Amino acid sequence: MNRLAILTVNFQNYTTTQKFLASFTKISSKKYKIFLTDLSPNKKTIKRSQNLEVIQERNKGYAFGINLGIKQAISQGFGKFVVINNDTRVSPLFVTNILESLDKHPSSIIGGKIYYEKSFEYHKNRYTKQQLGTVIWFAGGLVDWKNVITKHVGVDEVDTEKYEKFIRTDFITGCLMCFDKQVVDKVGYFDESYFLYYEDADYCERAKQNNISLYYDPSIVIWHQNAQSTGGSGSKLHLKYQERNRLKFGLKYAPFKTKLHLLKNSII
Repeated sequence: MNRLAILTVNFQNYTTTQKFLASFTKISSKKYKIFLTDLSPNKKTIKRSQNLEVIQERNKGYAFGINLGIKQAISQGFGKFVVINNDTRVSPLFVTNILESLDKHPSSIIGGKIYYEKSFEYHKNRYTKQQLGTVIWFAGGLVDWKNVITKHVGVDEVDTEKYEKFIRTDFITGCLMCFDKQVVDKVGYFDESYFLYYEDADYCERAKQNNISLYYDPSIVIWHQNAQSTGGSGSKLHLKYQERNRLKFGLKYAPFKTKLHLLKNSII
């Protein structure tokens, strides 16, 4: 079955989710199905369709919601997946380009070019009106093991076609992560103990331990309203989970000296 399972999670932000779903009306290929896990405490109706299945559950974290979607998709015969945030908008060739990329590079994890959605740029006064919508949020990634943080290549830069090459990368954000069932068979599911944030970094490290290559494909394009599920970048909820899971991730994978530094800081 050469169809794509699109996996996303909703938590209370129904307006944002509806905008996400609406962006698929302009998709050129219909070879997809969206598996949307709704973890909201007070659930509202999301109109179902042939290409949309809603899974309702109580909130056990983002990774838990994604895992539910993967398992449901596999049970229906899907073998290609994309994990994507619900606070995004996809390009018309989104499905077509992911399927082609996964066909060319099986048993790998692939990320795409992610722009800030207009008016969601971190540096609000840096860009002209014409540049909005072309400011990069992610064009590949790496892990800074000295400080135990994941870094985005090209972040805050206006796109000048500098990042148009298909290349290997060290980290892929969970905002947009494409893979096939061979990856699931080797790596397993996302670690639900992270609850929110760094589950993507953990998955990438486990993939590399299983000799799975990570790639950046600039033909796969979306726009992102950064951190809307946690109240925006820099919110208390955003910082809480970032710091807690940075420590968890670092103690699991970082060099020994960095682990000692992390432990010292956590005690202080």
